[in-house]
Amino acid sequence: MANFLMPENAAVADVMDEARAIADATRIGVVDVQRGPIADIAAIDDGTLVVTNHGDDTVSLLNPRTLAVSGAVAVPGEPFAVVVADGRAYVSTSSASSDAVSVIDAKAQTVVATYSLAFSVTALAASPDGKRVYAARTGDGHADIAVIDTTAERVGTIDIATGAGIGIDAVRVDPTGKRLYVATTDTMGSALVIVDAETAKVARTVSIDSPIRDIAIAEGSAYVLVSDRARGGAVVVINLTTGRITGTAELGIGAPTQMTVSADGTRAYIVDYDNVTVLCTGTLEVVDKLKIGGRPSCVAIDSEVGHVYVADYAGEVTALSVASEMPFLFEEFMATDPIYLPIAEREPVSA
Repeated sequence: MANFLMPENAAVADVMDEARAIADATRIGVVDVQRGPIADIAAIDDGTLVVTNHGDDTVSLLNPRTLAVSGAVAVPGEPFAVVVADGRAYVSTSSASSDAVSVIDAKAQTVVATYSLAFSVTALAASPDGKRVYAARTGDGHADIAVIDTTAERVGTIDIATGAGIGIDAVRVDPTGKRLYVATTDTMGSALVIVDAETAKVARTVSIDSPIRDIAIAEGSAYVLVSDRARGGAVVVINLTTGRITGTAELGIGAPTQMTVSADGTRAYIVDYDNVTVLCTGTLEVVDKLKIGGRPSCVAIDSEVGHVYVADYAGEVTALSVASEMPFLFEEFMATDPIYLPIAEREPVSA
């Protein structure tokens, strides 16, 4: 039998250091959209960037390579959340008469449908095929999800929870479109509510201590962003098969508000007060903090080209090129856990 010779420790470290690139980001462009604060950002399948100009009642469309503004679409109210699916953008708006969800055809640069949903839309999600759009709503001690069937052009309702001060801060759909994940918070605490999208029934509820700010779904896990004044920010990881909490990443003092995960599930990008924190989902270690000129409000990823787009309250969008996200699987060569080796030259990251 042939002998397998292990390299010396120094050689192993060199190989690991070379192959395990962390989120080393390079700024490649910035543009002032010139329509006031940006509330949310998303990237359509073709890469087109969609940003909601909250105080301008418009949605701007940007070229992802040049960041040039290719057009602006007027919407019926102040836009805040935006999600994309099947080549279209779905935008939640608020006005004096009602809240609504507008459907935007990015190529035609026009609103093709609007669904009025009364008041108090707080979060938005869409199925991967765009056939269903989920709008979270909160009322007096009651929270539900308005389900927009974009094919039949009708609206249904899923009851989520009741309780004093109940609210929904985030809603997400899994890649199959079969499960809906809803973050609720009331005077008793917070919870991740898992809903069967086909039966419209609550399948499971997982209690979380701190108020939930956002959710991301990747590789069979839910990454739940929480924060409060006493604790600061943290990401709680839940195994979606068992419903158990499997880990927690403490982010330290801050006020994180939004999170997204890369397509390969290896990096979480978290919007905090003055930076975008980059979390390795494998080690649950903070590996970078991306700084931009202004205060960030939202973040989007185009994993195919390795770009992260950060929008801010000044109305600018910054494009960053990030290093390869997929960790080097050294366990292919030796039966041991992967080793995390930070890059020595980088500025240390405070907890």
